[in-house]
Amino acid sequence: MQAVVLGAALAVTTGGLQAKTFKWTSASDIPTWDIHSQNNALANGIHASVYESLVYYNSRTFKPEPLLATGWNQVSPTQLRLTLRTGVKFHDGSDFTADDAVFSLQRAMAPTSNFTPYIQGIDRIVKVNNNTIDIFTKGPNPVLVNQLTELRMMSKAWAEKNNSVAPKDIKTQDENFAHRNAMGTGPFVLKEWSQDQKMVLARNPNWWGKGGAETNVTEIVYTPVKATATRMAALLSGEVDFVLDPSPQDLPRLRQDGNLKVMDGVENRTIFFGMDQHRDELVGSNVKGKNPLKDVRVRKALYQAIDMNAIARVTLRGLGQPTGAIIAPQVTGWTEGVHKRYPFDVAAAQQLLADAGYKDGFEVDFACPNNRYINDEAICQAVTAMWARVGVKAKLRTLPLSTYFPMIQRYEASIYMLGWGVPTFDAMYSLQSLVRSVGQGGDGNYNVGRYSNPKMDQIIDRAKVETDLLIRNRLLTEALELSNTDVSHLPLHNQIIPWAMKKNINVVHRADNRLDWRLITVN
Repeated sequence: MQAVVLGAALAVTTGGLQAKTFKWTSASDIPTWDIHSQNNALANGIHASVYESLVYYNSRTFKPEPLLATGWNQVSPTQLRLTLRTGVKFHDGSDFTADDAVFSLQRAMAPTSNFTPYIQGIDRIVKVNNNTIDIFTKGPNPVLVNQLTELRMMSKAWAEKNNSVAPKDIKTQDENFAHRNAMGTGPFVLKEWSQDQKMVLARNPNWWGKGGAETNVTEIVYTPVKATATRMAALLSGEVDFVLDPSPQDLPRLRQDGNLKVMDGVENRTIFFGMDQHRDELVGSNVKGKNPLKDVRVRKALYQAIDMNAIARVTLRGLGQPTGAIIAPQVTGWTEGVHKRYPFDVAAAQQLLADAGYKDGFEVDFACPNNRYINDEAICQAVTAMWARVGVKAKLRTLPLSTYFPMIQRYEASIYMLGWGVPTFDAMYSLQSLVRSVGQGGDGNYNVGRYSNPKMDQIIDRAKVETDLLIRNRLLTEALELSNTDVSHLPLHNQIIPWAMKKNINVVHRADNRLDWRLITVN
């Protein structure tokens, strides 16, 4: 079994606060400490302990609230003015000013940034004075404030000094200083990071918000552990305080353990498969001279060959809500009609394949992560067997998160698994990234199957500038319906997230599956 070696809780007192160490684990590590490089949900949540955004979601109401901005005002339909908090210091003691805010937002717009869904619609950022900035948009954007919740602030001077003005390009091996080092304004300071081994964060004694924070945690130790059994053993033995991703099969036992507790909640994340609909010939397939995945009949056959109810019951042990949509129910644009799946029907799938000219099936590359989503590898193994029943021989390969995501962003998978959370709680975030044709300005930045339909692009582009919210919501739903008709993706399920922890740990469960570092207490 993989060893889990974690630091003991500190027994000293720091600044009048009884020192408490919070030790936690999950299956994977973050890909980078560069806050504008890889748009990865686990990383975004961890980054928020060290770097802060202008606006952040309240963990209990999920309404945007002031963080490094104290307020905002819609000056005109295309101009948002933000007043910045004064007296905020970076971890090196320097002041946070409008120059840092302008720099950070522009950095998120850089070509190597993966944060294009959050800068969608932004035209330019202007410094008004030391404590005020204006964000000008290309058209009205009703969710701009929501987008700002994931755009964290970096020191302009620190980035310039340390060759980190541009974000790390996650698709390459090149590194900047910000990849392994961090310097923000947040409640914790990065003390140590050995990727895939250990991360240590220490309480920031000079944090501007310490007076209103509920947490009594002075040190956070994160140890990524890929092996599920080892993670669960670490919790049961007391080696760790908290497991972000407990195994579904262990939940009944955990719930009955008097020393532990389990918290459940529906995540705003949908798991689905994408397919290469761009290449004229698939790499590694036995079909030569054409791409079977370009045919909607083939895509629908793959969809109808998946028994999602069985996967939800057996593989996920109830921790998945089968869906026909690429967004979760909490997201604007979702409807019951969009949510309805095509029926599981092996005979119909075989007929569709025959009609498309593949009555004997075909071979296809199939890539999945093995440490990112709940039972991700097991789901892909189950689907591989289901597709084999209709003659499709999926050649499954599984990779860890750190290499999987750069790989699919290089368009190197024929069929791939992806989970998409929606931090803005608005379908535009998903549509812009997943089904808009790949293009300039970050269009289709996670459309790594390169699906393309001019009608889809037209609906999305119209919704981007529509000011009437009823019309805009109808356009979002229309785009989601077109995604279903085209079978742009193969939707699987919305994740239901359990967190497991010791009885003495208090946290607030969030729909974006992240911890709010300001609210953790260790009794």
